[in-house]
Amino acid sequence: MVICTHPLASNEALHVLREGGNAADAALAAAVTQTVVEPHMTSLTGCLCFLYYDAERGDVTYCNGNVDHPMAATPGFHAGDLETGRGVAVPGFWAGFQAAHGRHGALPRRRVMDGAIRYARDGFETHPFLWGEIFAQNEKIGRTAEGREIYMPTRAVPRPGEMLFQRRAADTLERLAEEGNEFFYRGAFAEELVNKVAAAGGVLTRADMEAYEARWMMPARSTYRDYETVGSPPPDSGGTHIVEMLNMIELLDLERLGPPTENPETLFQLAQIVGHVFTEGAKQRDPRSYPVPLERIVSKDYARMRFELLQMSNATTEADPSSLPRATAVPQPGSTQVTVADAQGNVCTILHSSLSLPWSNGLFAGGVSVCAAGAHYLRVMPKPGDRITAYVAPNMVLANGKPILASGSPSVGLLPAIIQNTINLLDFGLDIEASVHQPRFGGFDYKAGFLDAQQTMIEADIAASVREAAARRGIAWSVVNPWNWFHGSFEGIRVDPDTGEMTACGDPRRTAQAMAL
Repeated sequence: MVICTHPLASNEALHVLREGGNAADAALAAAVTQTVVEPHMTSLTGCLCFLYYDAERGDVTYCNGNVDHPMAATPGFHAGDLETGRGVAVPGFWAGFQAAHGRHGALPRRRVMDGAIRYARDGFETHPFLWGEIFAQNEKIGRTAEGREIYMPTRAVPRPGEMLFQRRAADTLERLAEEGNEFFYRGAFAEELVNKVAAAGGVLTRADMEAYEARWMMPARSTYRDYETVGSPPPDSGGTHIVEMLNMIELLDLERLGPPTENPETLFQLAQIVGHVFTEGAKQRDPRSYPVPLERIVSKDYARMRFELLQMSNATTEADPSSLPRATAVPQPGSTQVTVADAQGNVCTILHSSLSLPWSNGLFAGGVSVCAAGAHYLRVMPKPGDRITAYVAPNMVLANGKPILASGSPSVGLLPAIIQNTINLLDFGLDIEASVHQPRFGGFDYKAGFLDAQQTMIEADIAASVREAAARRGIAWSVVNPWNWFHGSFEGIRVDPDTGEMTACGDPRRTAQAMAL
């Protein structure tokens, strides 16, 4: 089974499984295809973060293919720099892809990349979501001849349903299939990328590219009720945040309280826990330079202390929901998730992303967008040469050592999306379709780049009486439409531990589709 945010990519993963590929092959095939069919959400110049359960070995490994800050400092960095070369970081996607495939893949790399190359060279129909993003960012895309060549070949943005061709990207992908890291980090692609970034005021160098390496790391681990929890470790801290949140949620009597869509106390407590862990996570940096006490962070004692302190700090005066500030519309930042489970019991879940708004700087190299991953500097500024801290959250829940749930999500609201679906499945007995369709809270607004302003979104189909009762405890809700885009896309696969039956459901908040073989 495979689930991701684009049906063409899900279908490519299915073809790979049909031809004998494993979960790693299929997930990587979907991910690289998404760089072509969802270029507004992800890019070869972004990140690829890979969590894998190996059924034969019975263990979980994690590959951090996130971006590095260049070795030159960027003093005074601000949101406006994202529109220039100063917002360009050292890409990690390709190194993560090659490392993950090299360790866990079964099919040849070229076969895994065939779908991406084909859609780049032969084209695909522009779907409405992609068209909308091209339309919204056409001023930036159209700054360069390369951008116009791809997205405005007739001097205008293609209409929905028209074919989109990315032939330079196809050439780049073909060379990557043959030459790999040598081409991307030490060869012609690196040369073109560095030159274009420098011309736009950036500090990325050939030395930065040559020094980049994907990192194999031990995942963060804990338990939740009778299950084992596993997630991406710092500086890809989102998986760790999921573990931390579940440690605190475990202290709630959810059986008595009921779900957050029905009980304002549950809604308030979950919002408090998610907000607290997210805010505290912004203090962490790359463990290579700054000690991050992972064992303490995921411990039950620490969770209890934090939980008790949160109860002490709960609001004691009511806030008038009508007086709270309102959200404003903002552009849609990009990222994507893909999850695959194969017939042998291997399970893979990958977050990959442009780490910013689509086409923030209008730069292209080798036919692919040069993403402004420096958006994450605005949350936690890394030391020059260090990896960014990002709350990407590939995670798994295991029973008796085997995954029963693997998931992740794109979007700024990915952490609460994962948490709400996880407890829906484990605590409230919902099937995965009912869970994905439930109303959510947890997206947030921001201005001028990243996290300059924050307010918690809540979908309008959570009853007004429930959300207003929680708001009177002091939460600033911004009521938004049902199935709101900022509440992520739960790319989860549930595996029945007794029968082995797999279930997944495409999230209607994006363009996701699950497929099975």
